[in-house]
Amino acid sequence: MDPRHKLRLKIVQELYSTLFTNPTNLTNKTNLILKALPTLDDLVKKHAPKFPLEKIAKVDLAILRLAIFELTVEKKEPAKVIINEAVELAKDLGSEKSFAFVNAVLGKIYDSKT
Repeated sequence: MDPRHKLRLKIVQELYSTLFTNPTNLTNKTNLILKALPTLDDLVKKHAPKFPLEKIAKVDLAILRLAIFELTVEKKEPAKVIINEAVELAKDLGSEKSFAFVNAVLGKIYDSKT
């Protein structure tokens, strides 16, 4: 497995766990994402207005937060790579419709930034 994919998987798991507990020993990137949550969540609300945050599946929300952080803050990888990786994570971790939801939200964010 690609080391970048493994790291993203770990970060999604950490973000997911923060929804239920107050974990320690988080990666630096996870901590940065948590600090940026208000901004990241505002983008989810703006681009998925029919889905309140509390109604979005927790794993989908964790994937979206990571991908939006990478798209809007980090900007180290091409946007299409980030979106594709998020879709793959959603296929692996989410429900059968998660990948379509993640792709749609990230596509709208990408379109609004270009």
